Parts: sequence; structure tokens; C-alpha cells
Amino acid sequence: MDIKIVVATHKDYILPKEDIYLPVFVGAADSKLDLPYQRDDEGENISHKNRTYSELTGMFWAYKNLKADYIGLCHYHRYMDVSGIDISAYKVILPKKRHYYIETAYSQYKHAHGSTGLDTARRVLERKYPDYLDAFDACMKKRSLHIFNMFIMRYDIFCEYSSFLFDVLFEIEKELGDEDRLYGYISERLLDVYLMKNKIPYKEVREIETEDIDWPKKIFDFLKRKYAGKQK
Repeated sequence: MDIKIVVATHKDYILPKEDIYLPVFVGAADSKLDLPYQRDDEGENISHKNRTYSELTGMFWAYKNLKADYIGLCHYHRYMDVSGIDISAYKVILPKKRHYYIETAYSQYKHAHGSTGLDTARRVLERKYPDYLDAFDACMKKRSLHIFNMFIMRYDIFCEYSSFLFDVLFEIEKELGDEDRLYGYISERLLDVYLMKNKIPYKEVREIETEDIDWPKKIFDFLKRKYAGKQK
């Protein structure tokens, strides 16, 4: 069983040594660094879009240039705990959902980033993938979702999801242009839409964060966004 989990990183870091992990230097095309990892600007790529697509430039590189039975995506400081898991027993593996309780997936995005991105995403779906609209609307009303653009997928599902995701994002980009991390944020809301629409079962596992999280600051920022936040 050939499993490759892309570890998206933009800096030199202590990374897992297991064979299933493949460190990928994201944003390599515009970086002055020379990191000892697979670059995302080789082969067919969107490395130059890293400022707006974030870790997705590593995902796109894998979609176009990597072949394995299972392909995944994680971050240099954030992983999924797959210890003791038979990955081949599942179609998709995801980190546990983030629960918002007093927010919906849509309102949380709106308070954090403004509504334009998701509203544009819905218009693109309506035009190109109308059969996804019910799933999109349902997911936007939920109070939980899978975030971080982290997953492990069977290769055929990974390819189908990547084809859908980048087609949608490239269409959104034609309307909205450049904004830091915009398409990385939007894509976090499209994963559950894809899974729901296609009725793909998944296994949830624990998320592992290797850096300390400043929870008081995160809570303060959340409340600031919610009650005096960005509106578009």
C-alpha cells in the first residue's frame, strides 16, 4: 500500500521521518529560500499562487504530479493521528470537526473574512455545479465543519475532489482576484460540501498540533470579529 501525505511547509522545520510523509516546499516559486524538500514549482503547478491559495499549492502539485494508493495533506505543525489506523480500510480520513455552537459555518466565515468569498462560491456552483447547491446550503447552515484542508483520500477520490475544487476556485478567482489566503479559506468550506454531495463516508481522527495555541487570543479575536468584525 503506497500512501503519501503531503506536509505543506514554507520553512525548514522538524518534520516526521516516516515514509508516508512527503514534505513539500509550498510557494517555492517566489521564495528566496532553498529548502531540502520537494518543491511545489516543479512539473505542472500553481506555486506562484501560494499567497492566495496557501497549502493548496502543495495539494495541486500532488494532484498533477504524484501517484499513490492514498494521498493526503497536512501542515508542518499540524497532523492527524493515524497511529494504529489501517488507512486502507477507509475511503477518507479527516481530523475531527471544529464545532462553533453559536455560529453556523457561513456566519463564522462571514465574521472572519466577510461574505463575498462564500457568496461568490455559491454563484459559481449554481452556474457550473448546480447539483451541489443543496449540499452547499446545508453545510453552510451547520454549526461544525472540517477545517485546515487536512485529509487522507483514496487516490480516485482525491483526484475527483481536486478536479472539482480547483475548477471552482479558479472560477472564483476570475471574479475576486488576489487576496491573501482567500482560496485556502474558501476551500475549507467546500470539503464537506463535496463529501455530502457524493455521500462519501469518512473516518475522523484526533488532530495533533505541534505548536502551542494561544487560546485567549483566539477567543478574543473570534469575539472581536463576531461583534465588530469585517463585513463585505
